[in-house]
Amino acid sequence: MNDVLDFHLADLAPADADSEYAEQRFWLSDLTVLAEYRATPYGSPSYVVAHDGSVTWGVPGKSQIAAIKVARDLKLNKFTVETAYHATVSFAQNWLIEKGCPPERMARVGDEFVNPADDLTVRIEQQVRESGTRYEVLDSRTSDFDPCETWTLARDSSTGQAPIRLFLEEWGQDVGTYTMREGAFADEDAARCWLKERSSPLPRPPEFRGEATALQTRAALARSDGASAMPKVGVDAHRTPPAGTTHRPNPGRSM
Repeated sequence: MNDVLDFHLADLAPADADSEYAEQRFWLSDLTVLAEYRATPYGSPSYVVAHDGSVTWGVPGKSQIAAIKVARDLKLNKFTVETAYHATVSFAQNWLIEKGCPPERMARVGDEFVNPADDLTVRIEQQVRESGTRYEVLDSRTSDFDPCETWTLARDSSTGQAPIRLFLEEWGQDVGTYTMREGAFADEDAARCWLKERSSPLPRPPEFRGEATALQTRAALARSDGASAMPKVGVDAHRTPPAGTTHRPNPGRSM
């Protein structure tokens, strides 16, 4: 087990068989910490998101992001370990937050790792991280080779319209960034068909399309308000520009 994952369990015994197995697995894993929160005092729980490189040696497609919670009972000299594997960091963070980790303590991943490529990726990750029990994970897959991607198929309990959501994360190892996008489907079969064929763009969630329309409407209203606030030219005002000026479209702008 990596030194940074020393949970100081040497003087404690596992509280149950699951915790004993989890501790043994730590020693066999190749864990790299991505985010963590170790509360004080010493007896408080620890929360860790880590990449498990040992998963790549096993069955292809398995999730590689480990979410780990360690709790210690110093009165009984025992510890408990809970773990869950996820395809993406944001789903692992969500799991730990639901297990009691303060959300603000689990929101950041170290700068030395691959970074999100754009604001939309950051927004979708935050949406997943703070979603509570909104998403029921149905399936996931991780690919380290062409294509370099992970996807998580989930059921969104907050909507009856296109409730099957596909979270697709793609990364470029040469540029050190990744993107995450959310797709919406009427049923699981449609989502799996899209994953197999990839013959059309990932369909956007209905609420995202609604937000885009609202933004366009607000922008149009803002332009309209700005125009109405301009002083109007009186009917007797000169209609020809002053000498030496011309009115012609800017060729670099669309009319």
